[in-house]
Amino acid sequence: MPPVVAVPRGAFSADDYLAVLGGLLEPMARALGGRTEVVLHDFRRPEHSIVAIAGDVTGRHPGGSVTEIGLAIIRAGDEAEESYNYTTQTPDGRVLKSSTVPLRDAAGRVFGALCVNVDITEMRMMSRVLQDMIGIDAVTPRPVTFVDDIDRVIGEVLQEETEMLGPRPSGLTKPERLQLLKALDHRGVFSLQRSVTQVAAYLGLSRATLYNDLREMRIGKDDQPT
Repeated sequence: MPPVVAVPRGAFSADDYLAVLGGLLEPMARALGGRTEVVLHDFRRPEHSIVAIAGDVTGRHPGGSVTEIGLAIIRAGDEAEESYNYTTQTPDGRVLKSSTVPLRDAAGRVFGALCVNVDITEMRMMSRVLQDMIGIDAVTPRPVTFVDDIDRVIGEVLQEETEMLGPRPSGLTKPERLQLLKALDHRGVFSLQRSVTQVAAYLGLSRATLYNDLREMRIGKDDQPT
């Protein structure tokens, strides 16, 4: 089980916790330098999860949505774990070194996350020159949709997962469609109720058909041997 911040049981609500951390973001960002962004998320409202943000690396604002990484944490729930110093890539091609720490209340329930993003684009370019000289392969950063719009985040996940199957969305067979829904479910897309309408429209299905496919996919998943 991931560690829980040592807060006396019942002493702080999630809102109190967010208020305290919100006041620390600006000092943290200043201490880490001008290429750093610190983001505080409240996953109880994923469409507008950004409570506060200090630094301007990804161009997002308070009231912006979760990213694909946030969706994955929501999907993992209380089993979510910290992740440090992984590389991500913004839609405009800049490379970031990112860390994400799920926030837990006094009972250990995940309700948000504290994220730090450092723009290492120029440092990585210099690193590539050195790597070419000594023959070491560079780590490929993970593309992440750092935007304020949750619909765009869902759309990027949909496109990424559909492209792995090959055909256009409307040309998927039923098994392929269930495979796609399983991948989307694994990535937390269906943690958001509003995603059903967007996914159904993308696949050219009615909401009722999509709900039936989701039930079938989840029954099939539950039937698999463990």
